[in-house]
Amino acid sequence: MQTKFDELLEFPTVLNFKVMGVACDELPDLIVAELQKHTPGDYSPKLKPSSKGNYVSVSVAVRVTSKEHIEQVYQSLNTIEQVRYIL
Repeated sequence: MQTKFDELLEFPTVLNFKVMGVACDELPDLIVAELQKHTPGDYSPKLKPSSKGNYVSVSVAVRVTSKEHIEQVYQSLNTIEQVRYIL
């Protein structure tokens, strides 16, 4: 990935990852499981369903330590089948 996170942020820092995906009960657990692989911790995902209830936005604050760490988290979250977008 060609990002400029290292130029824009001071590490370590806490970033809020917003993951949008298909509305299903296991999505928050799948997201937390992927985060635990790279950044173990206690996470409290915040859920916001879409107006029709087909999709859900899951926001999670994650402490990251480097540009590479951010990229690993993005790539890992992108492997979840139900995920559509990551901000």
